[in-house]
Amino acid sequence: MACGTGTGTGTGQAPASPPAAGSAPAADGAHDQGGVHRIGAGSVTRVMTQDLPDVPGKEGMIEIVDSAPGEASQVHRHNCDLFVYVLEGSVVTQLKGGNPQTINTGGAYYESPTDIHLVSRNASATQPAKLAVFYVKAKGTPPTETLPEGTK
Repeated sequence: MACGTGTGTGTGQAPASPPAAGSAPAADGAHDQGGVHRIGAGSVTRVMTQDLPDVPGKEGMIEIVDSAPGEASQVHRHNCDLFVYVLEGSVVTQLKGGNPQTINTGGAYYESPTDIHLVSRNASATQPAKLAVFYVKAKGTPPTETLPEGTK
């Protein structure tokens, strides 16, 4: 689904709001970016961002995306490897060259840095959807690029 463009600077500043319940406190090299922000579709809560010492120049980032019934994102791509787990509800996703797929609660999917995400929407007109999104990306870069209207 839609993923945050983020405002992380890697400065190690305290999060704007506490991390999600059950998450570990930030360790050395971590730069949690708590708080909720909105992007093309859904509200996005940054859970944490963590430098990956075994992968120089890369960081891991976790976000929770909440989507209202029927909400959809714009065509976009991610500048990273992206793993998505559906926590609640169902989403419809379609990558360029592929067919639309409905992913239900407990399902997961992957997007590569070269994939173009054509369809990303809450499958339900009446129920919200919630996703856990994990990125492996170049340190300090925005993970999502919205593409011009009509990109296919």
